[in-house]
Amino acid sequence: MIKEALKYLMDLSIKPDERVVDITDAEGNNRTFIIDSEGDPKEVKPLITRATEPLRINTLTGLVEYVKANLERTNSQFFLQVLDEKTVLLKGLLDSLGGRETLIIAEAITPTFNYGYFLSTEELIIAFQSKFVQTKDRDLLLKVVGNVKEENVRETGDNGIAQAVTIKTGVASAADVLVPNPVNLAPYRTFLEVEQPTSNFIFRMKDGPVGAIFEADGGAWRNQAIANVREYLATELESEIEKGRITIIA
Repeated sequence: MIKEALKYLMDLSIKPDERVVDITDAEGNNRTFIIDSEGDPKEVKPLITRATEPLRINTLTGLVEYVKANLERTNSQFFLQVLDEKTVLLKGLLDSLGGRETLIIAEAITPTFNYGYFLSTEELIIAFQSKFVQTKDRDLLLKVVGNVKEENVRETGDNGIAQAVTIKTGVASAADVLVPNPVNLAPYRTFLEVEQPTSNFIFRMKDGPVGAIFEADGGAWRNQAIANVREYLATELESEIEKGRITIIA
C-alpha cells in the first residue's frame, strides 16, 4: 500500500517531503498546506481544544485562586470580563478560528427582594435585617415599621415625599412621625467580597399596614457594583496583571 502511494506521488512528480508546505502569510500567521493528488493546496487547520463547558463558581475568591494556581492553560493570557454586577467571566484570547474560550463563570448568590410590592410589616422587618446591610436609614425604617400603631396610614401630611404614621413611643404613648423619603439603603446585590453599593429608594406605606420600597436611582448602583468588583479583582490579581497574564475589562 505504501509502495503504491509513493509510486503514485512519483508519477505526479511530487516528492513525499514536498507535500507539506509551511508559509507565513501577510498578517504574520503561520499556516500549513498539503498538496493533494491533483497538485492543489489544501490548508491544514490547527487542532483547537476547548473546554467542553466552563467551571461554574459563586465567589470572587474562588476565581482569584483559580487564576493564581495557573494549573490549566499554563502561562496563557486571559481576559476577566465583569459582565454585570453578579457575573464575571474568565476568557481566553481569540484562537485561529476566531473563537474565544470561556474557562470560568463566577455568579454571585444574592437574596431576592420584591421591590415595588407592598409587604406586611413582619415581612419588611425580616427582609430589612436579612437582605440589607446595616445602615442608618435601614435602622430608621426598622424603627418605623416595627412600631406602627394604627392600621390606617394617614393621608393628611402626605406631600408625595413623606407620609405620616402613628408609632408607639412608649408603654402607653404614641406619636405621629413622618416616614422618611428618600432613604439610602444597601441591599445585598453583588458578590459578598466587595462593598455593597448604596442607592436611593422611595419608601411608602398604606393601610394594613403594609409598606414597599421602590428603586429610585435609575440603576446607577449597577455601575458602582461593577466598579467595586473590578477594583477587588485588580487588587487581588495585581501580580498577574503586571505579568501580562490578566486583563480586566468592565
